[in-house]
Amino acid sequence: MMTDFTKLTLAEMLAETEAIAADAQQSFGHLNAEQLNWKPAAAAWSVAQCLEHVMANDRLMLQAIDEVVSGNQDTRRAKLYERLPVLPGLFGKLMIKVVSPDFKQKLKSPPAGRPATSAIDAQVVNRFLTHQRDLAERIEWMERTSAEHIVITSPFVSLITYRLLDACRLIVAHERRHLAQAQRVAQQVVAQQVVAQQVVAQQVVAQQVMDASGFPR
Repeated sequence: MMTDFTKLTLAEMLAETEAIAADAQQSFGHLNAEQLNWKPAAAAWSVAQCLEHVMANDRLMLQAIDEVVSGNQDTRRAKLYERLPVLPGLFGKLMIKVVSPDFKQKLKSPPAGRPATSAIDAQVVNRFLTHQRDLAERIEWMERTSAEHIVITSPFVSLITYRLLDACRLIVAHERRHLAQAQRVAQQVVAQQVVAQQVVAQQVVAQQVMDASGFPR
């Protein structure tokens, strides 16, 4: 059953954030740096790049949220398009659906959210887990606010606005989308490793047969 991220409550988002962290630990915690940086194709992303992309995007979203978290929501002057009554709700639902795991069309990442092209160290998994704990703290804070009525501007497209509640749903949906992508890559890494081990085993057996038969090398 697919999750409808447009309807998640804050409590459900908190649970999903913790579940994503647990899934990341289970799926990637045992991988070494080489495995984390392995890519199925030159233009594809590695597990490490998927995690870095998620954290980079989340940081931009959380910067917008932090303006509210810091207590400036009472003194901050809302922009004109943030005060429009209908647009935030429409934009929020649309963006959540577009970044959800079941949306099949491939999306182009904004420059600020693109991961490094060079090798990424193996600590990226631990950084992601720490990041998830920070995100959980934001969600817990939102449970004490009027997250349904506070409107923020997208850090990616300045004319797009959405409610704070939808911003959090957007983060969680986007995380789950790229976690699934990283898990598919990790499965390919394991498959490649199994094939390599089988090849080595076959070579060893072949050599043993040749040695036992006295066949010249």
